[in-house]
Amino acid sequence: MKTKIFCRKVVPLYFKTIFLSLFLFVATLSFFIQAENIPTTDTSQNIENAPLEITVENAIIAALLNNRSLKVEQYVPHIKSTYEEEEMSKFDPVVSAGFNASRQKVRTKTKPAGNVSSGLTNLNVGVERSLPSGTQVSAGITLGRDWSDLYSDQYTADLGFTVTKALLQGAGLDFNMANVRQAKLDTLVSEYELRGFTEDLVASVETTYWNYALALSQIEIYNNSLQLAEQQLKETEERINVGELAEIELSAAQAEVALRKESLINAQSSLESVKLKLLRLINSTGDLSLAQEITLKNMPSVPFVKLDNVESHFELALKMRSDINQALLDIKKGDIEIVKTKNGLLPKLDFFVNLGKTGYANSFGNSIQDIPGRRYDVSAGVMFEWPVDNRQAESKYKRARLSRQQTEEALNNLSQLVEMDVRLAYIEVNRVAKQIEAIQATLKLQEEKVHAETEKFKVGRSTPLLVAQVQRDLLNAQISEVQAIVGYLNSLVELFRIEGSILERRGVQVTKF
Repeated sequence: MKTKIFCRKVVPLYFKTIFLSLFLFVATLSFFIQAENIPTTDTSQNIENAPLEITVENAIIAALLNNRSLKVEQYVPHIKSTYEEEEMSKFDPVVSAGFNASRQKVRTKTKPAGNVSSGLTNLNVGVERSLPSGTQVSAGITLGRDWSDLYSDQYTADLGFTVTKALLQGAGLDFNMANVRQAKLDTLVSEYELRGFTEDLVASVETTYWNYALALSQIEIYNNSLQLAEQQLKETEERINVGELAEIELSAAQAEVALRKESLINAQSSLESVKLKLLRLINSTGDLSLAQEITLKNMPSVPFVKLDNVESHFELALKMRSDINQALLDIKKGDIEIVKTKNGLLPKLDFFVNLGKTGYANSFGNSIQDIPGRRYDVSAGVMFEWPVDNRQAESKYKRARLSRQQTEEALNNLSQLVEMDVRLAYIEVNRVAKQIEAIQATLKLQEEKVHAETEKFKVGRSTPLLVAQVQRDLLNAQISEVQAIVGYLNSLVELFRIEGSILERRGVQVTKF
């Protein structure tokens, strides 16, 4: 019964599985046949040819992530930090071990005459360490075997411990840790150098971004002016044909069209140059091909920025500027160098203590067991050394003091230069801001002049030359306006870079590696 039930249920399921498999096969085959007739597109090519749409913030982020010069500079602090470990390694314990064996054979004349062999075998293991306080500690054990044909073998085990303490020259943490502290200061200096490089990069990206926007705006203005010049040329030709104007008026209109085309060509060339610089800075794809299109989402406009008084910007520069902080660190390094060289003026006076225990036996094991016996060796003393003139140490100390004074004067000079740079940048920002207002007023008047001169030309009271002149004045005013706006944006960038706050103002968080 169980077999019959199994057959009656399995056979229909088997046929259903076959039919379902055939249906899926036919459906899949028809899908691939239809897919062959669907036109395909190269996705990678579309991605490569797609325009690069960026804002100022996107450009800054892309530069911080991809700029290759910045990647090179980021290695410097990591490299400098290795010198800290190298200087600290001088205080690491050092383990030493050695083995030596000797053998000699001599011919004796005493009875019984013949050749006599003898030899020595030594094995030593020790550890030594220098401490930051100027103390050297060492400990070791030596196992020896003395053998000869004339007497039985002798085994010795020597255990020694030595302490040497510098009392004058070479003593103290300030002297012995000086190189370590200078290495740490060098690492901090490299971090400030990296910050300064990053500030320059961010400022360059933002300035280049606005210069690219300026080039785009200029091309648009030149295109519009060229269309007006061509339209004016067409109207002039029509009036000449109907006899309203003399044919000599045609040359002025033609010259104006040629002049606008020349300006447009120069603007297009400038655009390509700035695009290449921008692509190099953001390095988004690693490709500097001019075929890569860039679309800017932020176009130049006058931002609302209320500056503090110039003294506040100068005080901020003294706190934030990378070169100021580097100069302060150089002064600290000079102080450490004075400590190092001043220590060299002292005479060398070291106190030492040697402790030793020795064991004797007829085997290595027994000689080691004999060490706790009542035999011991103790020695102590002082070592004094002092060059008579000591001119080398005096020269180093004098050089360190002069270098320290020079660094301080360099800091004062740098502070004065920073103040001048901040004040000049502050003046430039205010100048360009006022210039924008004046240019916009001029632009409004130029637009009215063009409208008036055009209307006069339509009624025959003006000439193509006068119309071209007012159109050219309007063109210059339009170019001056966009140049002033971009100049204002770039002057703000320069002020923030000079005072050392551009990273914080652009939301870039600086963290130590």
